[in-house]
Amino acid sequence: MPGNKGFARKDRVNEQIRRELAELLRTEVKDPRVGMVSLTDVEVTPDYAHAKVFFTTLADSSRLPEVEAGLAKASGFLRRELGRRVRIHTTPQLHFVYDASLERGASLSRLIDQAAEISGDGDTEADPE
Repeated sequence: MPGNKGFARKDRVNEQIRRELAELLRTEVKDPRVGMVSLTDVEVTPDYAHAKVFFTTLADSSRLPEVEAGLAKASGFLRRELGRRVRIHTTPQLHFVYDASLERGASLSRLIDQAAEISGDGDTEADPE
């Protein structure tokens, strides 16, 4: 099917960009503000002009603006290096976006645990027959 081919290519490009950026962040970016960053996903626009790069960090949330500033400062360097490593017709501008999904998941898990404690002996059986 012709439609699936483009989708698969886009997924491959997104993943290749994610891998290359993760390697560059780990080995080349020396900005102490960035610290330990994990890239969770990349979404490239259909024209390859822009890429949203989703990240998480081990830094506490009060340091998030510092981490974002460090990533923004490194984005030109990262884009240039990405252009050398990935063969696509346009190297996208990089936009770093904090991925709060892991944080939300942990928070929801804590809330569920608290609700289970409050509801009694922690028995969370779904079918009370």
